[in-house]
Amino acid sequence: MGTPRWRRRLRPYLLAMPAVLLCVGILYPFFVGVGYTVFNFSDANRTPSFVGVRNFVDILSSDTFWHSAQVTVSFAVVATVVETVVGVGIALLLHRSSLVARILERFLIVPLMVAPIIAAIMWKLILLPEVGWVRPILSAAGVEGYRGTDSALAAFFWSVVVDAWLYTPFVAILALVGLRSLPRSPFEAAAVDGANWWLTFRRLILPMLWPYILVAVIFRFMDCLKVFDIIYGLTAGGPGDATTTLQISAYLEAITYARYSRGMTFMLILWVVVYASSFVLVRYLGRVQSRAAGSV
Repeated sequence: MGTPRWRRRLRPYLLAMPAVLLCVGILYPFFVGVGYTVFNFSDANRTPSFVGVRNFVDILSSDTFWHSAQVTVSFAVVATVVETVVGVGIALLLHRSSLVARILERFLIVPLMVAPIIAAIMWKLILLPEVGWVRPILSAAGVEGYRGTDSALAAFFWSVVVDAWLYTPFVAILALVGLRSLPRSPFEAAAVDGANWWLTFRRLILPMLWPYILVAVIFRFMDCLKVFDIIYGLTAGGPGDATTTLQISAYLEAITYARYSRGMTFMLILWVVVYASSFVLVRYLGRVQSRAAGSV
């Protein structure tokens, strides 16, 4: 006997049920958070009332928001550029078929196995002026006056360093996969024509590798816009508010100050920024891939 008709009709709905539950699990908290932004929920206000867009007006007109936005964008741009340049450079070095390259390739994924908050705490201990090993190294090199992350510039610099240490391997792995998928015939023709390394890189490797690089840039830029654990674990947004990003501002508003509606407003604004940035970058990636497919 064949499968009953009612079971055949029910099967697609059963197969789709996990995806539906996942969507509900994602969208329900999101819309609840959006609802929070039009009220004045807080520990100090036990009877919240509807305030419309006042939370958005207050936050967008505050210096705290624009300072946090500046720190967030600056961190995202600097960290993404550093990780992309260094990651592609590492991939080019590892693409050479040598014993050292093959050994280093095995250890490339190690930083990605460390949780970001653990990496931040580990680096915080390393950077401590009293017990860390950075100050002795700088002192041996003749650099005095090291104070860890006590200054705004140092806190920002070391936050970028920790993020780059943790996620540059991700860019390097993507770029290495792209390098190994490139056709060999254009490079053989360039070698016959006597093209040097720089000309080969600029005219052949970089244009063909650009879609892979752009994928890495999209992922890293979006993650850097949402960064919280690395900066909070390393500097807690300090000194002062020097490294206070939008995520940290939202955490302070919602958790530390118990102003839940303002915290959710920060998060919703950040979500809009991340969505708009990713939309533009993904559209650009689509055009790059279309041009690459048309040129084949």
